[in-house]
Amino acid sequence: MQSKTHVHTTINGEERDFLCEPRQSLLEVLRDNLNMTGTKEGCNDGNCGSCTVTIDGRLVTSCLVLGVEAEGRKITTIEGIANGNQMHPIQKAFLENAALQCGICTPGFIVATKTLLEKEPNPTEERIRFFLSNNLCRCTGYDKIIKAVQQAAKEMQA
Repeated sequence: MQSKTHVHTTINGEERDFLCEPRQSLLEVLRDNLNMTGTKEGCNDGNCGSCTVTIDGRLVTSCLVLGVEAEGRKITTIEGIANGNQMHPIQKAFLENAALQCGICTPGFIVATKTLLEKEPNPTEERIRFFLSNNLCRCTGYDKIIKAVQQAAKEMQA
């Protein structure tokens, strides 16, 4: 049995401490140790984007980051997007545009969209498609997702 490492981090604005094995991915820690199951496991090799979170404002696939690398960092997961019980405009736009089906990819798309719109409040369709190209959806196609991002961008500017 490997020894566990103590990690102190901030997740969704709340300081958190956890113990994890040095080999555990951040995805495993979030889901299994911290019971934050909003972040989904898709491919577990960094290719689908389902497990996308931000670390210090930078998009990462949490299946490729070790939990111990969270030490002293600020992490945002899908659970940190809404404001309490009030959905974020991005979440509302995804729902209103039927930009989800099975839901596995949706958390990653929403986290990535929030990062995009924070950097570029009014992106072109081409820019949206490029920015979200690391996130794969096997169910919806992408048109509804693009429309949801465009709607959210407009609502967030209003």
